[in-house]
Amino acid sequence: MPFAVYVLGLAVFAQGTSEFMLSGLLSGIAADLGVSLSAAGLLTSAFAVGMVVGAPLMALFSRAWPRRRALLLFLAVFVAVHVVGALTPGYGVLLATRFVGALANAGFWAVALSTAVAMVPDRLKGRAAAVVVGGVTIACVAGVPAGAVLGESWGWRSAFWAVAIVSLPAFVAVLRTVPGGRGGTDVDADPVSVRDEVRVLTGPRLRPVLLTMALVQGATFCAFSYLEPLLTRETGLGAGWVPVSLALFGAGAFAGVTVAGRFADAHPLAVVATGLAALTVGWSALALTAGSPVLTLGLVPLLGLLAFGTGTALITRVLGLAPGAPTLAGAFSTTAFNLGATVGPWAGGLALDAGFGYRAPVGVSAALRVRAGRGAVTRATPRRPRAGERRLSAVNRCARGRRGSPGERPGTRL
Repeated sequence: MPFAVYVLGLAVFAQGTSEFMLSGLLSGIAADLGVSLSAAGLLTSAFAVGMVVGAPLMALFSRAWPRRRALLLFLAVFVAVHVVGALTPGYGVLLATRFVGALANAGFWAVALSTAVAMVPDRLKGRAAAVVVGGVTIACVAGVPAGAVLGESWGWRSAFWAVAIVSLPAFVAVLRTVPGGRGGTDVDADPVSVRDEVRVLTGPRLRPVLLTMALVQGATFCAFSYLEPLLTRETGLGAGWVPVSLALFGAGAFAGVTVAGRFADAHPLAVVATGLAALTVGWSALALTAGSPVLTLGLVPLLGLLAFGTGTALITRVLGLAPGAPTLAGAFSTTAFNLGATVGPWAGGLALDAGFGYRAPVGVSAALRVRAGRGAVTRATPRRPRAGERRLSAVNRCARGRRGSPGERPGTRL
């Protein structure tokens, strides 16, 4: 595996820490800037919206550039907005930096995925994607808790400074290790047109995969976002178990990404199908057994493994099915991933507000997972051609064979 792939994972770790760290900093931000907790919560929403819209927009914006230049620009903007956010005395500026930072993060994600898989042979593409996605899981295990500790000890601004500082070594490493050409090479090939890339990604083979990815991530973040009230008010665990449970989920996610990276290239459909079936059972089991501390703590890391392992396999599937979309395949994968991360918590919140109890978000996760599988089956399975269509297809193939190569008249081939 090229060292540059691990460098991209390091950069994604820093950015993933920024994406999720506000969960432990909202109270400090609200008190310092004189806003409500709900207003502080909009900082997370602004980042999520920036991630969803930013991936395709930033990929299009930078599609004519060498990959290294695009990655460096996105990283530089990401560092700059965190410095501004750490220094600003106003809520409005901080809100704007979260949105701009998400645009840069989304652009980096999209280009990093395409670059990583372009630098390795086909048999290692899944592993390369897993290294990049693994940066997010490590952020859940180490980065987010570290940000919470920094915020508790030195204030929320110190967490923003830490993200900017951690991103600087990644900037230098990208500059020194990532090849300068498009698609992860030093030779600039003629770019594929945007229309052709969009046609590939919105075709019948990829639509169900992208839909499934969004729904799987929606299920994941629906339950993950409301894990704290589930543990403390339904399972009966103390507040001290919350960071332990989050770390267990992150550790399971890292293991899932690692396992998927090993097997998704050789057996992509088997990994996805197994993961989807297991997630249905897992989310349902958590909803039914949330009153048991032992069973709940045992299911949390297992669900992290299944959720992120399946998500990684789906990303690998998209990149493998879309060689004709070298610029936008990573962008569409990023958008689907973060669309689920945006819609899932919203759906879980609706279930809570409706009075269905603290297990309700987990039930919503199970329902989203079932819908994901149904969409994949009904849309991904091609329709068998009728007998007349098969005969017409055979005639067309024969006609193409008789035409010969360009410049030949029909009937002149030997």
